[in-house]
Formats: sequence, C-alpha cells, structure tokens
Amino acid sequence: MIDLILRNARLAGRDDLTDLGVDDGVIVSAGPDSAASEVIDLDGRLVTPPLVEPHIHLDAVLTVGQPRPNVSGSLFEGIAVWAERVADLTYEDVQARVAQVLRWQLACGVQHVRSHVDVCDPQLRALRALVDLRAEVRGLVDLQLVAFPQQGILGFEGGRELMREAVRLGADVVGGIPHYELTREDGVESVKFAMALADEHGLRVDIHCDETDDDHSRFVEVMAAETIRRGMSGRVTASHTTAMHSYNSAYAYRLIRNIARAGLHMVTNPLDNSVLQGRFDTGPIRRGHTRIKQLREAGVNVCIGHDSVMDPWYPLGYGDPLQAAFVLVHYGQMSGDAELRRLIDMITVGPAAALGLDGYGLRDGGPADLVVFDAPSEADALRLIAPRTLVLRGGKVVARATPAQHTVTWLGTQEPVTFLRR
Repeated sequence: MIDLILRNARLAGRDDLTDLGVDDGVIVSAGPDSAASEVIDLDGRLVTPPLVEPHIHLDAVLTVGQPRPNVSGSLFEGIAVWAERVADLTYEDVQARVAQVLRWQLACGVQHVRSHVDVCDPQLRALRALVDLRAEVRGLVDLQLVAFPQQGILGFEGGRELMREAVRLGADVVGGIPHYELTREDGVESVKFAMALADEHGLRVDIHCDETDDDHSRFVEVMAAETIRRGMSGRVTASHTTAMHSYNSAYAYRLIRNIARAGLHMVTNPLDNSVLQGRFDTGPIRRGHTRIKQLREAGVNVCIGHDSVMDPWYPLGYGDPLQAAFVLVHYGQMSGDAELRRLIDMITVGPAAALGLDGYGLRDGGPADLVVFDAPSEADALRLIAPRTLVLRGGKVVARATPAQHTVTWLGTQEPVTFLRR
C-alpha cells in the first residue's frame, strides 16, 4: 500500500498515458494492480516537473503606481520610478509583498525561483528581507537571490562595496547591468568585476545584458569571453540580450557560436520586453527579443522568465510562467508543433539547468515534485493557459485548483463546454 497513485497521466514529451506512484515523498512504480491510500484519475492531463522561474524581480512586485505611475511605460522611466520607491522600502513591506506573489507562483506550479534583488540601497533592506524569507519558505518555494545593481556597479556610489556586502549577506548569484553604466568601458569593467566576484566565492552569474534596442550594445560578448577564460561554463546566465535582435547577421552568427562555446544560459522575458523595447521605433516596431531560434539551433539553453509582476516596468501579470510562454508563441513566432512542445521545456527543464538544480525531474526514486495541468497536451496547456489542478511538493498537495465549469444553451439544450477538440 503506497500513499498515492496518479492514474492516466500524460507526461510532457510523450503521447501515451502512464500511472505515477507516490510514496514517502518520492516517485515509485505503479501498475494497474497497485494499491494506494488515495487514487486520483488524471484522465489524460499533462504532468510536468515543477515550473522554474529563472528571472523575476520579487523586491519590486505589487508596487505599480508607487510613488507615481510610469506614464510613458518605458524602461528608463520605470528605473527612475523604482529609484524613488526604493527610498520607502521596509523589511516588512518587502516580505509581505513577496510572500503574496510567492503564493501566486506556487498556485501556478512554480517551486524554484531566481529573483534579482536591487542592491543599490546602502541599507540593503530588500536583500535582508529576502534572505530571511528564503530560509522560511525553503522546501516549499526555493529561492535563489541575485545581487542586482539596478543603477550600475561603477555608476552608483559605493557600488562595488555594496555588491561585496550583498555576497557576504547571502546572495546566491552575482548580477550586473553593463548597458546602464556611464560608458562602454565602465560596462566592460562591470562585467569583469561581477565575474571575478562570483568566481572568487564559487557563485553563479546572471547579468542583465544588452537590454536595449541599440545594436552597439555588445556586452554579452564580454560575458562569453570571461566565462571561457575563467572556466565558468554552465554557471553563467545572460538575461534579456534584446540588442541581439538588432545585430547584423554576420556579427550575430559569430557571437552565437561563442555563446555556445562558453556554455552560457540565456533568459528571454517576453512579457516585459514586448512592451519595453522598440520604444524609439515609429514603424516597423521591433519585437524586442533575443535570437531565440538561432541560439537554440546552436545548442544554447534558452529559458523564459516572467520578469515583473505589477511593478513600474510591467503593470500586469500574476507570476505564471505559462502566460509568458504563451506570449512568446506569438512574439517569437514559435507556433510550430515541435516548438510548442519545446516551450514547456523552457519553463521547466531549461531553467532548472540554468539554476543548477540537483535531482530535478520526474523519475523513479526522485522527489514527488510535479504539476498537473488541466489540459491533455503541451499545445493545449499553452492555448488555454490552463489552470494547474494539482501541485505536489515532496508528495504532498501544496496547491489545487477547481477549474471553472462552462455551459452554453445550444439550440434549446444546455451543454458543457471544455474548449477541447473532440
């Protein structure tokens, strides 16, 4: 007698149905004759490992309109508004807002989160609050915290010292924002500083890189070179890299091969960048995403991040990576059959690799951490942005949804509607 059997599950990447057994917090084999304390028939619903959020700014969530709205909706006005809001941060304020959004993420099946935390605050209030919250929620939602210098490392007074203090306080990852530094030379130096700091402490790197439409912003090549020189392959992530969309093809070809050689992970953020980029274009307006297809063709791990939830840069969102993947179907022109399946990997196994998660994935003897979608396939999950009917962590149900029941009166007869092709 085991604890739980999930019958008729459809695993990502497969078309057949299988039974999943759960006992003492791990996945075990279950056959037609296996007995369990509880049996749930999934009726062909899609099951994946936990969703992984590789790029979000938890310290800024739910601050939209504070202290003033971002009237233009631009990236740089958002940075200016946030700089004003940082002055009012408190430990309690940060923890309360973040805890609320972590609940939203857990309901969406997210169990691992990498959050960038602004360290351009001499008191490092947000980082201190999140370091404590990280310990409190560990095992439910696991947090990785990035020391992120929103105003720059060299361009902000005491920036280097704040980065070092952030690492001392417990930041897991070292960040940067080279395209926001005062000069090209400062941007290069900021990348080298961040990489050296991470290398010294054995940490990972995740840098906001080339988040601009300026095709002269080329700091990701510096990241690739430093990764190769320092032997940090697999430990470094370049986030955004939207300028790559505007590079000439000859340069992009060489760059992408160096990114692959370096073993960089890449994160694209379709929700924010679809509205923040192209602001100087009058038409046609650029999509504002990195070269996802060419990167993937070169063997580079490309992940999808949510980036913002109701903050000065993006007034919408509720923390669901599936929503970000849905947007990328359109802006990334990823509507092919194989591409739709791949998008689920870009919010699960791909970011798990970028975060360096050990033991991630569904397998016999592995942790019973999984997500059940109210949809039979990857394409249907994306199409419907399907609710997560069950979320298990360590074999225990930590989130559950009862999807809405829709009916129509059709030619005088009341019928249920499921939005699924018969």
